Amino acid sequence: MSNGLVGGGWATRWLLVAGVVLAALTEAIASSVLALGRNDILGDTHATPDEFAWLDIGYIACKLMGFLFAPWLLGWLSARAVIIGATLMMGIACVGAAQVTNVDVLVALRACQGLAGGGLLVAGQALIFLACPQKQQPALQGVFAIGAVVAPAALTPVMQGWMIDSQDWTWIFLSVLPLALAAIGLLLLVELPAHALAGRRRSDWLGWLLAATALLCLTYLLNQGSRWDWFEAPHLRWVGLAGLAALLLFLAQQLWGKGQGVLDFSLFRSADFTFAFIVSFVAGAALFGSAFVIPAFALSALAFTPTEVGLLLLPSGVVFIAVLLGVAYLIQARGVAPFATVPFGILTLMIAMWMLSGSTGESGIDDMMAAVALRGAGLGLLFLSLTLIAFGKLGPDNLASGIGLFNTGRQLGGLLGVAGLQTLLDQHGVLNAQALGAHVSAGTTAVVERLEVTTTMLRLEGMDPLMAGRVAINLLGRAVTGQGAIIAFDAAFNAVALLFAVAAPLLVGIKLLLARLGKNLNSPGH
Repeated sequence: MSNGLVGGGWATRWLLVAGVVLAALTEAIASSVLALGRNDILGDTHATPDEFAWLDIGYIACKLMGFLFAPWLLGWLSARAVIIGATLMMGIACVGAAQVTNVDVLVALRACQGLAGGGLLVAGQALIFLACPQKQQPALQGVFAIGAVVAPAALTPVMQGWMIDSQDWTWIFLSVLPLALAAIGLLLLVELPAHALAGRRRSDWLGWLLAATALLCLTYLLNQGSRWDWFEAPHLRWVGLAGLAALLLFLAQQLWGKGQGVLDFSLFRSADFTFAFIVSFVAGAALFGSAFVIPAFALSALAFTPTEVGLLLLPSGVVFIAVLLGVAYLIQARGVAPFATVPFGILTLMIAMWMLSGSTGESGIDDMMAAVALRGAGLGLLFLSLTLIAFGKLGPDNLASGIGLFNTGRQLGGLLGVAGLQTLLDQHGVLNAQALGAHVSAGTTAVVERLEVTTTMLRLEGMDPLMAGRVAINLLGRAVTGQGAIIAFDAAFNAVALLFAVAAPLLVGIKLLLARLGKNLNSPGH
């Protein structure tokens, strides 16, 4: 795999990795900024929910395009030039986003951030694979995963929560600039050849146009589906049809191009890549889904502050890193097969989400800590192994294409996971509140006692008796609605666990089928 491209010894290689990881951290901050800062940004921009949604849609759709566009770019420019250019673009776009409150300008800047993020992740990971010895890849890829996977899932929320509570959301974007400059400085110090590191591919403008249309429609559909009750809304039906048509035309055009277009179908001649790609789709749903539902539960149901949410997720990141590096040691130093840790990762994630499904409205950080930490362990057991399985046998000519496609699959799996969980929360929250409300009738003894106690407390605080009675009724209604939401969140946690319960036997069957077909005997790029 390695061509020994980096001059010097281990210090130079780690300098390269440090620069790549800092670049990946800029994307981690940009990608997760809306998770905790949504309400603050919404208030400052005075945007409608429909306008604000495009901050997410534009970022994700352009990031997906960046994943597909970067392999072509790496055929014409050096990997260092690509990652430095993308990191600089990310830094400038983030600084710009901190200076404006106009929604249209912010959407454009978020699109630039997404395109830059997709490009720098592909170029950075490809550079580590191609420039460093193969025997060191488990450790190096584990360190890269800290910036690319762990940070957005568990580390950046701590920083972002503190900044929102103590400063404001613009500081989150401004924090990207020093990281971007540091990454660029380190990468400029590394000696690399000037030529491109991947095989050149022709410019497939029609393919990119069709891919961009399909990805934009799919992202919009999954992002806004729950809000508009999916295909009950006419405009979502049109978006779905346009996206499906663009996708079918894109796939047909790519097949007609015989591997010279945007997609490199030779990647799927490797059984290892095919299996890892499928698992990454499911793992992406678990990673992004849990990263969405845990903060949402803490913020809305438990009324945590953004800082408290960050502190809740921090142990998950610490355990994630520890297990990730432990897996790297087992694979690199002990010769353990990467596939060996995948079943344990799936089982650990299932247990963690099942534990979270027992959360109540009285749960605190201490109550959820064990489950959240166990989630980090499961993700650590999964993601490094999937990376090594997917790319271990790819050649230099299609390594970047493999990385781009693998990340696209993981991101799309995440979009589907979040969309499914959001729909479950929206629908079950209302149904649960209605079911609970049906048992809260005015003549019930427990209800009467609850209202009397609440009314008395409010009157002791100096409230007018008539007003105290009305407020007591409103508070009871909020309690019923809140309990319905908590039950819905518990169902969402269970849904993530059940996802793996259903997917695990299917993945085992796929693995056995691929092994029987013997696709791993035809490794691409050789």
